[in-house]
Amino acid sequence: MAVINRIAGFADDMTAWRRHLHETPELGFDCHDTARFVAERLRDFGVTQIEEGIATSGVVAVIEGRGAGPCIGLRADMDALPIHETTGAVWASKRAGRMHACGHDGHTTMLLGAARYLAETRNFAGRVALIFQPAEEGPGGGQVMVEEGIMERFGIDQVYALHTLPGVPAGRFETTPGPIMAAVDTLHIEVIGQGGHGAMPHETRDPVVAAVGIVQAIQTIVSRNRNPLDDLVISVTQIHTGSVDNVIPETAYINATIRTFTPEVQQMVHRRLHEVAEGQAASYGVRAEVRIELGYPATRNDDEKTRFAAEVARDVVGDDAVIEDRPREMGAEDFSYMLEARPGSYLFLGQGEGPGLHHPGFDFNDAVAPVGASFFARLVERAQPLDPVGQEG
Repeated sequence: MAVINRIAGFADDMTAWRRHLHETPELGFDCHDTARFVAERLRDFGVTQIEEGIATSGVVAVIEGRGAGPCIGLRADMDALPIHETTGAVWASKRAGRMHACGHDGHTTMLLGAARYLAETRNFAGRVALIFQPAEEGPGGGQVMVEEGIMERFGIDQVYALHTLPGVPAGRFETTPGPIMAAVDTLHIEVIGQGGHGAMPHETRDPVVAAVGIVQAIQTIVSRNRNPLDDLVISVTQIHTGSVDNVIPETAYINATIRTFTPEVQQMVHRRLHEVAEGQAASYGVRAEVRIELGYPATRNDDEKTRFAAEVARDVVGDDAVIEDRPREMGAEDFSYMLEARPGSYLFLGQGEGPGLHHPGFDFNDAVAPVGASFFARLVERAQPLDPVGQEG
């Protein structure tokens, strides 16, 4: 894998940073230790414009190039997951019940590596904004950072992000123009009946039977209301009801995740969920209260910026290690909010074989960190090249 020589030269430092972050995972918006570590490293690199406390614990740092120009944004997420680690690594999590099971320690390290190189060389025009984001795993730190105005405050014109990908050859980049990850919404249904003795069901309105009927009917939305050419997933993941064997309960609870790519499909699903749940409930003589919680929107890559990002990736790893038409997937990502605010692209970076994301045995492959850092650095240099006439020696 061809990486920038200077970045390859401090690969051991990057490994040390990454393993320190892996030992000290933090959740959600509470990434204060991680943010302090990031800010300390940036100051070590000579970065002077560092703003902390954005979206509670986010950091945005700006590196000035050697000439006038626009500002490109590079984002890394910092938060971990509430999972007990089983890697057995020397650098395993020291915080029980928390671990970096999605590679955010590696993402932060790759952006720090790019920052060190860019701060040393400044071989670009304009500015680069380094976005270190908390709370990707659910709370939506990306949305909060956008709402707090980072795009306007720092004059960001375009924005990019990387995500590690196990099961794909180490150092291979994969992306696609248009939607690359789905929108995610959460369904909550309360089925309200009338409880009673299990031996006398005729005196009750059974929410258990109704809940089972609702769950089965929900799947007809996918099989009968969806255009077969549209991607859609509705997965019921929880049913809770009852407490003992001889009592028919008063209520039942149904929970599901909804994954879509277009507003039209999303709206159709929301409408049909109300109709199906409420109609099924009525047929059983019970009542259904449906609530749909909106989550991350679809992650949509800008066509032009994605082609450009793929070209930069080929500069780093060669033509054979870049996939530009990766199939989109039903996972979700809050970088979507940044891509709604500014054009850009989201890419995956293969890290080789091993446990998958969100698995207790997952660990980021330190060997690919210099590849990601080199991609970020080259992206800045190619997006905002120096004017050869006005370039300083």
